[in-house]
Amino acid sequence: MVEDELALFDKSINEFWNKFKSTVSDTSCQMVGLRDAYKDSIKAFAEKLSVKLKEEERMVEMFLEYQNQICRQNKLIQEKKENLLKLIAEVKDKKQEVEALTATIQDLKEEYARKKETISTANKANEERLKRLQKSADLYKDRLGLEIRKIYGDKLQFIFTDIDPKHPDRPFMFSLCLNEARDYEVSDSAPYLECLAEFQENVRQTNNFSAFLANVRKAFTAMVYN
Repeated sequence: MVEDELALFDKSINEFWNKFKSTVSDTSCQMVGLRDAYKDSIKAFAEKLSVKLKEEERMVEMFLEYQNQICRQNKLIQEKKENLLKLIAEVKDKKQEVEALTATIQDLKEEYARKKETISTANKANEERLKRLQKSADLYKDRLGLEIRKIYGDKLQFIFTDIDPKHPDRPFMFSLCLNEARDYEVSDSAPYLECLAEFQENVRQTNNFSAFLANVRKAFTAMVYN
């Protein structure tokens, strides 16, 4: 727009110069009139150009302000993007934690089920052993004068009588339990039998509990007669 004004100005100068040449012979009053007209034209052009320059300055200011707004918006968008990425990463981490926790819980459930099955199997085996012991107890109570009692610590106490002919009611006893390995464990014999450990090892290997009881009674009997 400034270029157009300059072109118009050049045109006005040329027109003025042509008019000046055509009227060079006119009176001095005409020269003064032309000079005043030229001054007025220059003044009007200067005012118009000043207005245009102010408009251009306002346009530049508006452009800069708009550019600053865009920068602020871009900065805000970048901050929101970073926060969103951070939130996504946190959600992803939480998801992985939940998956890991779920897997751990599943492993614990499976381990619990295995242990429960193992305990159930062991309980059934113990029940079968107790049944055999009770059957043996009933049998030997009649034939060998044997009484079985349940005492502290889930132990069974085996009490023999009718061993000492002089004192038929004299008790000969020992205690028995199942250890953590589910093996027979014998203790607390009265009177004390040195061969009890040997008998214990034999019953663990053969699982022949009847033979074990017979051997213990024979050992107590031998002690009386020796």
